[in-house]
Amino acid sequence: MEPTTPMPVAVVCGLHRRARGRTADDLLEEVPGSLAVHHDLGGIGAGVVHRVTRDRWGTVDHDRVRADHPCASCALREDLVPALVRLAERGEHTLCVVETWDGVEPRRIAEAVAAQDALRLATVVAAVDTERLLPDLSGHDDLHDRGLGIAPEDGRTVAEVLSHQVEYPTAVVLHGSRHLDEARALVEHLNPAAAVVAAAGGLADPTHGRFDTGAAARRLDPAWAHYAERADGRVSTLTWTRRRPLHPVRLHESLERIVSSGLRGRGRIWLANRPDTLLVWNAHNDALLLENGGPWLDALPGAAVEMVCETRRLSALMDWDPVVGDRRQHLAFTGVDLDAERLVALLDSCLMNEDEAGLPLLSDPFAGAL
Repeated sequence: MEPTTPMPVAVVCGLHRRARGRTADDLLEEVPGSLAVHHDLGGIGAGVVHRVTRDRWGTVDHDRVRADHPCASCALREDLVPALVRLAERGEHTLCVVETWDGVEPRRIAEAVAAQDALRLATVVAAVDTERLLPDLSGHDDLHDRGLGIAPEDGRTVAEVLSHQVEYPTAVVLHGSRHLDEARALVEHLNPAAAVVAAAGGLADPTHGRFDTGAAARRLDPAWAHYAERADGRVSTLTWTRRRPLHPVRLHESLERIVSSGLRGRGRIWLANRPDTLLVWNAHNDALLLENGGPWLDALPGAAVEMVCETRRLSALMDWDPVVGDRRQHLAFTGVDLDAERLVALLDSCLMNEDEAGLPLLSDPFAGAL
């Protein structure tokens, strides 16, 4: 029998296991009739997943789930969503808290939950240990270095996963008192859209709402996001915007120094030898992912522009220049004790100058990589 109303679901994510568990426990305490589901993926390499269900008084069920394929996506598709739908059909719970595994990013779970008619994705919450936030964002460990990989080929870093966990939700809970101000500032810089709260209850209200996965995805896309500068103590975010293209050779030679200047880099760039291609910049600590983000809108014929999503079109109009259209450099760097003056000078030195305008570029160090 279908439930008369969809079952609310709250997704609680976080690399910091104790903080994440405490946040899930707080929700169970605050919302009578709630239940928590957690998939332990520690043995996923051997094809074994443990699904633990608990309420405010303790464990209700502990089931061993055989995973046909050793990856978190398969566990999500094959067990978590069906388990949630079964709970919804029973109609016995006012809220189901999905407590994710350490290395799982919340977006895929949130979108899978939101796609089910029997479920209502109420909120996505990240839990953070204030003492561990900066060391993990600035560290060099891969997930496999800590035994947290969720697939054999999982090459993500701890800094990358933690950044994505903090940036996606609309609420971030801070656990701990050490480095609290610094942690709060880092979270607010990485995710200005989130409510940042200390771990002291008050999480029940968001469970009455609905988390908009489409809005979250649009907010995070560097192809059209607009970043703002701010500074809070030692934490600062620098925004660098220019309307000249970058020289590919000079940029390539400077990449290591640019990327290592901050904890997080986001945005879009314009290379002189790729005038029609928007390149998306995603950096976590000293690791950079540079990807083809499709054509600049100015490079498209008029009819094709109408087929582009509205968010990107509106963003392009905000940036529009009568000469270069929406082509621009727009990068944001967040860090602690960021040397903004040095970073701006380094970035500016990579721009094409007037003497180089119109001259052929004989070398493309990015060939084959983009």
